[in-house]
Amino acid sequence: MVAKLETFGIDQLSVSDRLELIELIWESLPDQVAAEDVPEWHSAELAKRLAIAETTPGEGRPWREALSKYGEAS
Repeated sequence: MVAKLETFGIDQLSVSDRLELIELIWESLPDQVAAEDVPEWHSAELAKRLAIAETTPGEGRPWREALSKYGEAS
């Protein structure tokens, strides 16, 4: 499916409404996703990030810790 923002009127939404829409879409995704549903570029990006994490231990932070800086994580 190739969709454009204009197709759904998303381009007319405020930034706040777009962020809320992103959250709603994210929350609508299943907890488990079949391997065939993951685009190859996602797998490649994950592999790249894992390699970086393994070669630079201690450099990253858990996402909850990173978000807590903004009052987002609980």
